[in-house]
Amino acid sequence: MARTKAPADASDDDFTERILDVDVSSEMQTSFLEYAYSVIYSRALPDARDGLKPVQRRILYTMDAMGLRPDRGHVKCARVVGQVMGLYHPHGDGAIYDALVRTAQPWTMRLPLVDGHGNFGSPDSGPAAMRYTECRMAPAALAMTSGLDRDTVDFRPNYDGKEREPSVLPAAFPNLLVNGSSGIAVGMATNIPPHNLVEVVQALRHLLVHPDAGLETLMRFVPGPDLPGGGKIVGLDGIREAYATGKGSFRMRAGARIEQTSPRRKGIVVTELPLAVGPEKVIEQLKKLVQAKKLQGVADVKDLTDLAQGTRLVIEVKNGFNPEALLEQLYRSTALETSFGINSVALVEGQPRTLPLKDLLEVYLAHRLEVTLRRTRFDRDKAVDRLHLIEGLLIAILDIDSVIAVIRRSDDSGAARASLMEVFELTEAQATYILDMQLRRLTRFSRIELEAERDRLTEEIEALNRVIEDESVLRQTVSDELADVAKQFGTPRRTVLLASSGVTATSSATPLEVADDPCWVLLSSSRLVARTSSGDELPTGGDRASHDVVVSRVRTTARGEVGVLTSAGRLVRVQALDLPQLPATASAPNLQGGVPLGELVLLDPGESVLGLTSLDPSSPGLALGTRQGVVKRVNPELLGKDAWEVISLREGDEVVGAVELGDPDRQELVFVTSDAQLLHFPASVVRPQGRTGGGMAGVKLAPGAGVVFFGAVGEDADVVTVAGSSSALPGTDVGSVKVTPLAVYPGKGRATGGMRCMRLLKGEDVLLSAWVGEAPAAAAASGAPVELPAPDPRRDGSGQPVSQPLAGIGSRR
Repeated sequence: MARTKAPADASDDDFTERILDVDVSSEMQTSFLEYAYSVIYSRALPDARDGLKPVQRRILYTMDAMGLRPDRGHVKCARVVGQVMGLYHPHGDGAIYDALVRTAQPWTMRLPLVDGHGNFGSPDSGPAAMRYTECRMAPAALAMTSGLDRDTVDFRPNYDGKEREPSVLPAAFPNLLVNGSSGIAVGMATNIPPHNLVEVVQALRHLLVHPDAGLETLMRFVPGPDLPGGGKIVGLDGIREAYATGKGSFRMRAGARIEQTSPRRKGIVVTELPLAVGPEKVIEQLKKLVQAKKLQGVADVKDLTDLAQGTRLVIEVKNGFNPEALLEQLYRSTALETSFGINSVALVEGQPRTLPLKDLLEVYLAHRLEVTLRRTRFDRDKAVDRLHLIEGLLIAILDIDSVIAVIRRSDDSGAARASLMEVFELTEAQATYILDMQLRRLTRFSRIELEAERDRLTEEIEALNRVIEDESVLRQTVSDELADVAKQFGTPRRTVLLASSGVTATSSATPLEVADDPCWVLLSSSRLVARTSSGDELPTGGDRASHDVVVSRVRTTARGEVGVLTSAGRLVRVQALDLPQLPATASAPNLQGGVPLGELVLLDPGESVLGLTSLDPSSPGLALGTRQGVVKRVNPELLGKDAWEVISLREGDEVVGAVELGDPDRQELVFVTSDAQLLHFPASVVRPQGRTGGGMAGVKLAPGAGVVFFGAVGEDADVVTVAGSSSALPGTDVGSVKVTPLAVYPGKGRATGGMRCMRLLKGEDVLLSAWVGEAPAAAAASGAPVELPAPDPRRDGSGQPVSQPLAGIGSRR
């Protein structure tokens, strides 16, 4: 029911209410249809030609009219929004500003059209108010508006009829496919993903030459969407369906890798997120899953995203969990993998249509061909008009005296124009132009310039006529312009296309928690520590090319513990799960993937790591040797502490060697001193002591001498000694190296002085280091292998120089 009143100037008697009965259903139907029409055609759906909604088109047109080009300064967004709202889009500043912000966000647009300055938001948060942010046109926006002043598109009145606006932009590149679009109308919606500009242009150029090209051919150029944030697209069947029918879906997967985020833990580092997914959304989902105990293995989440390194979301994995299995679980339960439903709905000739890939390309090509044709006609007509004037000027210059005489005889400008047209057979436009001509144009050089311009215009008109009259030339012109745009704005593909997830049945069944399998824990000469993936067999390498050398190894399990022996006589407990795992394909002990043991064990000043030991109470125990020649066998004793002492050291003494014993009856304890004395005796002659014992005399030292090596070996072993100068800086003296079989040195009793094992050369006064064991190998401080000299059977022979100072000596196996 509607109620109307009489006009304001009516008398009181005429002022009566007129009540009209209106059918509610009819009124609702009419109002709903008007609203639906407005939403579909004026707000939600893009035009298939330029890929823009009306508000986006009005923003770009207004910015172009305001001169906000990339070479100009930024202006407040509020100024642009106000201009758009006042002239073309009377729907509220919020909708206009939201559309402006979206065209400036690089994580939303594959090729942004607005260059924003200030806080334009993030995938998780909105932008600052428009009074704080600034904007101007991006370079790509110039390609969208180029040619508006050359009759390339139709204009229509604005909402109040006082201004005119373009019904579509010239669009030098296929914006609908490149930047995509999304919107919800009444009874329909659109959702088109972004694509790579170079790929789409290649398909367009192919379609210009081969209009009958099929979908398979076009997909060789456009294999799939290219999302602004990169990542991966899993499953190509849905993409092909969407390209064939206009509707389909695919799954977007974040780009992530496994890294050693700390010495004790590995982490999942996410560097690329799916479209419209931000780090905060993922973090919130992770927290909810962990609190609900639906997700295990996540120790911590850190958002390290910044402008310098881009997206970087670090998910730390608890020790004992497989990062690969956890990552697959995150893909299934969080926004790290989401689906995108393609619904290619756009306006074609004012009607909403669902468009397959080829139709999208053809609609754009038809638009671009029309724009180019209209622009060419405009340029041709303008050139023809100019040529017409030039020809009139040339006629006037050839007989300029007569022209002046005719003008002087005329009573007014109208009579002069008519006389010129009659005497020289000129058109009205030519006569008017001659009358307006400046006297300085009446020189001889001006005539030469005019003739050159005439010839140039003639050639230009002929070229433009070829484009207008020959469709093949028109198509080639459009193809060349598309190639130029792709060269100017094209970027490499960011999104990886995967036919499947890449997870096999075996890998998908990988347990989340690390199994307690046997493994080896290895320590290198540069004090890098790691564990192997299996403990059945220790990898061996005789190629000498392996990085570093292994100086200590212990067999344990992935969830077991090992002990770290230090020069202060301490044993420190370390979890095997805290250690990085070497690749399962490693054919030799290569600890480049290890971490410095000093980052896992807190050492006192001057304290160093000597070796590893098992914490199995059934093991034979340890053997230790100190700088002052003390030897000690330690009974196995496991305490409920993180660290404890295994020997009571005298003041000024330190442990130089600590090894895990095997069978004491079959092993020899070896001392090598700084004055080149070697002593070995059976391990069984040393009585085991508790951890508080101070040991017993092992080797008798000369005044000023000290122990440089202590170890336990079997029957087959080699002695490696390195002699040099005591006055040289540590690590700088190359010295001389000698390798001798241990068998040439007869055993002696404990607490004796041993025998000479190397003759010192001139300039050498001390043994810098020594090592006794099987299959010796050496490494420099950088970890690079150093070739050792051939074995020398002489007990006290001199050494041979090597290529660089030795930083560590160990065994190849």
